[in-house]
Parts: sequence; structure tokens; C-alpha cells
Amino acid sequence: MKEFIFYFFSLLAIITTLCAVIHTNPIYMLLYLIVSLLSVACIYFLIGAYFIGALEVIIYTGAIMVLFVFVVMMLNLGKVTKQLEYQWLKSSRWIIPTFVSMLLLAVIISSIINNKTQKISNKIFNVKEIGISLFGHYMILVELISILLLASLIVALHIGRKNNLEKLFGKQ
Repeated sequence: MKEFIFYFFSLLAIITTLCAVIHTNPIYMLLYLIVSLLSVACIYFLIGAYFIGALEVIIYTGAIMVLFVFVVMMLNLGKVTKQLEYQWLKSSRWIIPTFVSMLLLAVIISSIINNKTQKISNKIFNVKEIGISLFGHYMILVELISILLLASLIVALHIGRKNNLEKLFGKQ
């Protein structure tokens, strides 16, 4: 029964992630991504990684995805977005990103094949050690990431508000 539930949530994660990539409506796309993240959290719970599953629910699904939904709703995407999407579908726009992706894939595969010396330790980490690590040695990095997320939210709101004010009052 546990294997059936595992495969169900795995299939659900794959299907909803594909729907999130393929769907054109940004709100539905984000909702599919939320379901995908929740199914990944369920997989973590099933394999016994309760702390990582809880982090997945609290941080990704609870905070970041709600923030994404809020920003997308504030931007009020419409016909302009569809025109930009049609421009991005041209094959000439995808040459450089495809080349960079293939280059990164080659680097990852070569590093996996050639790196035989690193071994994974059998040490089990608990929540206290992770907290001490995050807010001890890596405290500055955690704070910088939180400032970066805040700055990206402010920029997105500023861009969305600027376009909405221009629609209301016209260009000045």
C-alpha cells in the first residue's frame, strides 16, 4: 500500500509539473506548481524525511508560492503577455538558451562520471544541527537570500504598479 501511495504522488508530481510548464494562464500554472510541491512533500513524508517534508510545505508551498500568486495577481497580466509569449516562441530566440543548457548538462554529466573520490557520509543530521549551521556559519548567506527575495518582490510590485498607473492616467 505504501508503494502505491508513493507511485501515486510521484505520478501526480510529474503530471502537475508538466501542466505547470505547458499551461498558459499564470494563475493555473502556479496552482499546478503548488500541487506539485505538495506531492513532493508527501513523498518526503512517505520516505521518512519528515523535517524536509515540513520545510517543503512551510517554505515552498506556504510562503514562496503564495508570494508568487500574489505578485502575478498584482501584475494583472493580459493581452500584452500573450504577444510577448508569441515573440518568445520563435526558434531564433531559443538558440543561445539551448546551447547554454546543453553546456551545463555536459558539465554536470562529466562531473558525475569523473568524480569518484567523494563519498556520502552516513552521519544523520538532526534539526538542531541544521539550525546551528544555517544561523551560525551561513547566517550572512541566509540573510542575503532573504533580502534578495524581498528586493525581487518590491521590483515586481513596482513594475506592475507602474504599468497600471500608466493605464489609468496615461503617460505623463
